Amino acid sequence: MPSVETLRQILSTVPFPGFSRDIVSTGSVTKIDVEGDVVTVSLQADGSDDETRRRLAEAVRQALAGQEGVSEVKVRFAAAGPVRLPVAGQAAEPTPAPPKGPQAKNIIGVASGKGGVGKSTVAVNLAVTLARQGRRVAFLDADVHGPSAPLMFGLEGSRPERADEQGRPLPLEAFGVKIMSMGFFVERGNAVIWRGPIVGNFIRQLLTDVAWGELDDLIIDFPPGTGDAQLTISQTIRMTGAVVVTTPNDLALIDALKAIAMFRKVEIPVLGIVENMSFFVCPGCGEKHEIFGRGGADRAVKDEQIPLLGRVPIDPQVVLESDKGRPVVIDRPEAPAALAYGKIARAVVDAAEVPETGKGGLGRFLERFGGK
Repeated sequence: MPSVETLRQILSTVPFPGFSRDIVSTGSVTKIDVEGDVVTVSLQADGSDDETRRRLAEAVRQALAGQEGVSEVKVRFAAAGPVRLPVAGQAAEPTPAPPKGPQAKNIIGVASGKGGVGKSTVAVNLAVTLARQGRRVAFLDADVHGPSAPLMFGLEGSRPERADEQGRPLPLEAFGVKIMSMGFFVERGNAVIWRGPIVGNFIRQLLTDVAWGELDDLIIDFPPGTGDAQLTISQTIRMTGAVVVTTPNDLALIDALKAIAMFRKVEIPVLGIVENMSFFVCPGCGEKHEIFGRGGADRAVKDEQIPLLGRVPIDPQVVLESDKGRPVVIDRPEAPAALAYGKIARAVVDAAEVPETGKGGLGRFLERFGGK
């Protein structure tokens, strides 16, 4: 006689009809009963039409009928309320629950489709610039495998050692910005070897279990790509929007377009694009050199109908300052790169007030399952 856990594992390979996600992770399987060689699977699929239910029942029967010790598979549809997946900014409970996570007017992700485009440098300088403008700002380093915030904020070796009255850890602070990162919990040089679900749980804890306080802006530095961190955050809190960082060359642009597509699919507005390492001005002759090509951001702006938030010039000193934990907007506020970040910060705040409308995707998926 097969165990309930074995049967559940088998059903976790069965996708919900029309979708790639399996029926166990969506909550469609509510109960599995085993009596001798008869297995009864209770399903919940409110909001689905009769054809979808028929296909779902047939898929369950086919998955379990060939298992040793199973002679008959019965499928029942529960009459419970609709299945509800986590929605950005909402709890998954069917009854209203107090809002969790950072209390911020704007929650803005800084992302890139690939590494090496200076995304974290842009995110750090954006956060510090907003703080210098008198705003209450926090910074979440969501790159669990490659955290850079401790180094770039000059906080290497520091640990969160204080908590609020509820026992929640208080973020560290630098340059007027509250900061939390995996880098505060591991020694320099140690590798974080975690699978996706563990990464997601840790990021969810940083969002909901840290005493962020009242904020104007929470800047989230995403890891490169379109993986677990982005999906976890998009389904845990309601984000104001995302800023995508690229360089002028075509290879970076291709990956930037993937990041834009990903955010739109999970209904996070794309506030605009930042072209980093846009050009280099020779200090000797004053001539402008476009080392990484030109036009990448312009093509994205035209094709995707999103704003160009700004261009940041190449400045070798920025790298040295970042390694010393001194953002350029602090060390050299009149440098061209620092002035560019000032313009970008103003553009981001303006774009956050009237964000782009989401273009479907996850919303329709959730509606199919009875969510909002």
